[in-house]
Amino acid sequence: MVRKTFKTGNSIVISLPREALEYLGIQKDTKVSVELNRERGQIIIAPIDVPGTVGSVDEEFAHQIKQFIEQYRPALEALAK
Repeated sequence: MVRKTFKTGNSIVISLPREALEYLGIQKDTKVSVELNRERGQIIIAPIDVPGTVGSVDEEFAHQIKQFIEQYRPALEALAK
């Protein structure tokens, strides 16, 4: 997906696609971390408060679990019966 930057006040802004925001659970006023990966020339944006995380659970691990549950939900529900 190609996005175009634009200027708002003294900031440069990039709009993010709705699908990506919904998938990550990012809404208005959601806190996100913004990291720069210099080796790969990438900016990484991730929600800080991942729904369902417990205390010191690593955010990346919580994200992987969320993906796993989404992918295998029917099988997990069948096993729970």
